[in-house]
Amino acid sequence: MIKLLIVDDEQIEREGLQAILQKGFPDLVIEQAKNGKIAVQMAETFQPDLILMDIKMPGMNGIEAVERIGAEYPDMKFIMVTAYDTFDYARKAIKLGVKDYLLKPSKASEIVATVGKTIKLIEDERAMREARSREKDAFKKMLPVVETDVVTQLLFDHVHEVHLDELVGLLDMTPTNEKFAMIMLLPAGSESLYSAVKTKVRETGSGWVGAMYGRQIPIIAFRDPTKSFRSQAVSFARELLAAAKPEASQGSFVGIGNVCDSLEQIRQSYQEALIASMDPTLPVKYRFYADTPVLGAASDGNSAKLVERRLFDRIRLGHWEQLRTDVMEYVRRFENEGADLLQAQQRVLELLWIAARALLEMGVEAETPLFSFQSQDYRQLRSETGLLLDRIQQSFAEHLERIEPDTIQRIKKYILEHSHEDISLEAIGKRVSLSPFYISKMFKDQLGVNYIDFLTECRIEKAKKLMADPERSLKEITFEVGYNDPNYFSKVFKKTCDASPTEYRKTLLGKRG
Repeated sequence: MIKLLIVDDEQIEREGLQAILQKGFPDLVIEQAKNGKIAVQMAETFQPDLILMDIKMPGMNGIEAVERIGAEYPDMKFIMVTAYDTFDYARKAIKLGVKDYLLKPSKASEIVATVGKTIKLIEDERAMREARSREKDAFKKMLPVVETDVVTQLLFDHVHEVHLDELVGLLDMTPTNEKFAMIMLLPAGSESLYSAVKTKVRETGSGWVGAMYGRQIPIIAFRDPTKSFRSQAVSFARELLAAAKPEASQGSFVGIGNVCDSLEQIRQSYQEALIASMDPTLPVKYRFYADTPVLGAASDGNSAKLVERRLFDRIRLGHWEQLRTDVMEYVRRFENEGADLLQAQQRVLELLWIAARALLEMGVEAETPLFSFQSQDYRQLRSETGLLLDRIQQSFAEHLERIEPDTIQRIKKYILEHSHEDISLEAIGKRVSLSPFYISKMFKDQLGVNYIDFLTECRIEKAKKLMADPERSLKEITFEVGYNDPNYFSKVFKKTCDASPTEYRKTLLGKRG
């Protein structure tokens, strides 16, 4: 339904125009105003889509009325109607955005043709707005998928130079200059609380939530410059703990990493958050990495952070012998320095906790390492440490045995068949009962390509085939291959193919011709 307002001080002119237009466009809803002042009032009450405005009227003339109405309702369209064919009036009307111009008297066919063009413009704009609204709704549904994939790429070192910037741009929460990572550890059997935690973070607009793995929820939090880091992080941690049901809040724990200046550095903050959460039995249910016990310097002079980072890398890469060598060297250093045996045992235990956290990151749940008794000498400490390392490695081996040998091929086949859908590592993880982080690692290790790159390749290849059909618009192809934003699709296509979709299609169809 399109509404039209006829404004003219001559009633006979108004009636004549209405009769012509009602015959030409039976579905039009038409009302009349006899001067500019009434037209301004009716613009508010009637809300017309199109106004036929006479220029010469007593009081407020048509140009003034258009200026007033256009300032308040910029989407309303105007066609000027006048007996004065002067350049000055036409210039003012064009400056105000008037769509067309009718001279008195005009033939009925000319009136219908002129109004018809503007009605077509209104209908096209309306259809475009509706399409954008549908796209927006579809995009809102996709946002959680984008968010978890962004966090996965950032925290697992699988960042794609094109996709990360574009995906971050698609999210409706823009990160601040500084960020920090948090890990929320849920008690066993309370995995259903993931959605409650995710809802809480989205409500506050204070960060992004990654896919849950094991019982851990990774979060990239945005620094609030109006608060101190510690006060903001404590407040946020308490909100997350409160989001858990009372019966689950007792076993929940939040680890908090240090602040970093860029998304490229968030991986380190994330590892720090993992370390901070290594002892969930503490009375206060959150801890900063800065408050964790200092591991001390390694024998080669490396800092504690380098020891921790190397530990993560050993486990992620499956270098168990090097891991054992590092840990035993750590014990030997304490012995050589004549450190207190009880203190050394505690520091070694903390190192093993970090190893267990690194394993959990990959979706492998191992028992929390604990010494069965207090060591009486360093020989006994080395023996007990070796046993705990054996258990950690055994947990990983059992995990590998549970993974079917063709898992990655099944995942690859699933992506090929469903690339046009909103696929996420989280959804794939649920299908094969693996951590999204571990799937990402396996994909890279076994296929030599990142999951997001493979998905992109599938979509771009499908788009190329569809472009061979000249009847399909690029916008249709965008949605058909799985993208929700034509601009994003265009950027990814150009980066992948060294040509825009339009350029590629011209070349393709030209070759066929």
